[in-house]
Amino acid sequence: MYNLALYLITIAIWGSTWIGIKYQIGVVPPLQSVAYRFLLAGLLMQIVLIALGRLRWFTPAAHMQFVVLGASLFCWNYALMYLATETGLTTGLIAVLFSALITMNILNSALFFGERPQGFVLLGAATGLIGISLLFAEDIAALSENPGLLHGILFVVAGTYLASLGNMMSKRLQRQGMNVTATNGWSMTYGGLMLLAVILVLPEPLTFDPSPSYVITLVLLAVFGSLVAFWSFLTLLGRVGAERAAYAMIVFPIWALILSSMFEGFTWSPLKLAGVAVVLLGNLIVSGRLRLRRRAILPTPT
Repeated sequence: MYNLALYLITIAIWGSTWIGIKYQIGVVPPLQSVAYRFLLAGLLMQIVLIALGRLRWFTPAAHMQFVVLGASLFCWNYALMYLATETGLTTGLIAVLFSALITMNILNSALFFGERPQGFVLLGAATGLIGISLLFAEDIAALSENPGLLHGILFVVAGTYLASLGNMMSKRLQRQGMNVTATNGWSMTYGGLMLLAVILVLPEPLTFDPSPSYVITLVLLAVFGSLVAFWSFLTLLGRVGAERAAYAMIVFPIWALILSSMFEGFTWSPLKLAGVAVVLLGNLIVSGRLRLRRRAILPTPT
């Protein structure tokens, strides 16, 4: 039941936080919004660790790994996602593109941990790419009217790959016996500080939006989107592996698209519906869920 709870927490939160990002774009530049989010999340995480008596010091080598985790998972990947939102790409489509993390995680697990993907993984990856092509076919055809959409798509792909690299670093840290909460606390802090250092050398002045919509979504994103959801997913990743943890990525994009249609005016065309269906099919193939009857590759989460 514990693994199932982790799945449900990840799906519920990550399927809805994309809408929150929409309210972070506007008055405050994207890089600054990401910095505020992870500086707040890192501070809250350290306070929680102190309150629980679990704050501990690590070796300089461990802190270097935290810097890498912070840069990839709590810094530049989110900066790219926020920039993608600024181009006009709907948050629901961003969530679907982000589901390519399934394929990236499995391929990076092969690259960094020697976990060679099986044939069904490659088939699922190819299927997912076809689905994404169908999903974005209408938007690509309209690039002459809004060339920024292409930039948004490229931002999401690059950000997703950085997130995958961060997943691999988290997996490595957990294999070294390091606690997820502690490593996330340090890594979020480093990620926020890295962005702040870059912001301070840019000519753009620091800005903050005191409006309720900005402040409330900032706190919700820091607490639930960063602290709770990342702890849940990275714990799941360490417990069940990249393939099984990736099942959460199959479900939450659909929830994100439903919310996008409610709050952003995302319209469902037959081509987009077909694209979503094929993406889901590809993700199911990659995760091994369609092979359960023939071979018990992925046990049911318990």
